[in-house]
Formats: sequence, C-alpha cells, structure tokens
Amino acid sequence: MSYEGFAYIYDHLMEDVPYDGWVDFLRTHGERYGNGGNRVLDIACGTGEISLKLIESGYDVTGVDLSSDMLMVAREKAERRGVALPLFNQDMAALDGLGSYDVVTIFCDSLNYLETEENVKDTFKSVHAHLEQDGVFLFDVHSLFKMDEIFMESSFTLTDEEVSYIWESFKGEYPHSVEHELTFFVRQEATGLYERVEELHKQRTYPVERYCAWLKEAGFIVKEITADYRDGSPTEDSERIFFTCVKNTEA
Repeated sequence: MSYEGFAYIYDHLMEDVPYDGWVDFLRTHGERYGNGGNRVLDIACGTGEISLKLIESGYDVTGVDLSSDMLMVAREKAERRGVALPLFNQDMAALDGLGSYDVVTIFCDSLNYLETEENVKDTFKSVHAHLEQDGVFLFDVHSLFKMDEIFMESSFTLTDEEVSYIWESFKGEYPHSVEHELTFFVRQEATGLYERVEELHKQRTYPVERYCAWLKEAGFIVKEITADYRDGSPTEDSERIFFTCVKNTEA
C-alpha cells in the first residue's frame, strides 16, 4: 500500500500511539538476545518516528518503506532535527542491497498489510538475508482476537479542529482479514476549508503457530512470544503479539 495523502496527516492521528513501547521492546530484547551491535534496519518505518527515537537512544538506524510519501515526511523530520537517517524506498518482501544489521524491526503491525502468505514468507527470508549472524528480528502483529472481534464490523470516529475522520472496518476477503475504509476531513491552513481524503487499508493476520513455522522455515529461532508490550505469553484477549527471533547460525 502507498498511504498516498494519508502520509501527511499520519503523525497528527498517531500522536497518542505508544512509540516508546516499541523502543523499549527493542532495547530490552535486543540486549537480552542480541550480538551487542547497534545497527538497526527499521522496515516499514513510515514517517520515521520510531527510527528517530532509536537514533536519539544511540542506535545507528536505516529506514525502509514502500511509500515514497511516508519517506518524504521522514526525511523532512530528520533534517529538521539535524540527524542522519538513511532512507530507502523498497518492498519489505524484496529487500535488496541494504547491507547487514544487528537488529531488524517491523513494528506497528506493518506486517499485517501484506496480502498473501507468500508475501510474509518472502519478507522473513528477506529479513534473514539482511541480518548479521546471531542478529535479532523483532516484529509485532495484530492477534486473531483483535482482527476477528475488535475490528470486525466496527466504526470509529474522531472530531478535531485540524483533522476529523470516519473509520469503518469490514470483514476482508481472507480468513482473519479486515478492510478499513477511512474518510478524512483535513483543514487547509490557507483557506480554512476542509479537504476530503479517502483511503482503503487492508490487513490480514495468522495464528501464532503459522508465523512460527514460517520463521523456522526462513532460518530463525523464535526466542520469545509476548503480547501488548509486556513480558509473558499472549492470552485469548491479547491484541498485539510480539515476536523475538534470532538468526539461526546453523541455517
């Protein structure tokens, strides 16, 4: 997906998202299982918010995203803050020529935007090829519970002076998938009038066991599976599942 016009209002809508939770997750699990290096490849980096927070925490970060609009916003933010953030416009399922890293991340349920099982498998293989031996792969996905119970046939609204939206979710084409129809009304600074922006976002998730099988097939050892930014195994009503994996030195 490209995010198109959505890229320019994304940060405003995501102000309350717990980015620090992902940064803390990387720090604790990277130290627990990593090789001691600090080179991070932040896949699906979006507008760069997590990448920039990681740089401020002392990591050497490279960002990748499929959306050129998102990368443009990320580049502008990095320039304003005076930090170096290399950015590449690539598909996570077909990364090429980016070197090797100590940690690779796919946060903010970005993996759920991949449409097919083959896309997920190819992404895991692509990540494996860009990790140092004993490197750590960290990612999160929506749980079956969140996809099937919370999102399904739900509506969410926000009324704000700058941006308002209507967000409606419907059952998708595949099992455990959902389609989000988003209609935004964005205030134009020059005129004070509101511009209407429409987006269709599709997400799909899988049982934990399927992810584990694909990770093993790609050459990873799954070290931990946790939920909702906390230690401890997922429960039936967990909403966000976190995976901590290490590149198998024997693969």
